[in-house]
Amino acid sequence: MAMEIISFEQAKEIAKKKGLKPGRVRTTKSGIQFTKGKNKNVDLISWEEFEESLKKRKLAIFNSGGWMKIMLKK
Repeated sequence: MAMEIISFEQAKEIAKKKGLKPGRVRTTKSGIQFTKGKNKNVDLISWEEFEESLKKRKLAIFNSGGWMKIMLKK
């Protein structure tokens, strides 16, 4: 299955269904990811901060069969 860009709202919906939350990686200045909140190297952030970081860094959320990945827009 090919990776397709999905909207922020679609990603948020999928994440919530899977028990995922937005997070910022502590060891990087701008790394963001979805998390279950159990990783001590990831701080939970608001959905608004997560979306702003995506826009600022020109990132998109790609989906392939329910598996999401954050990458640069093509």
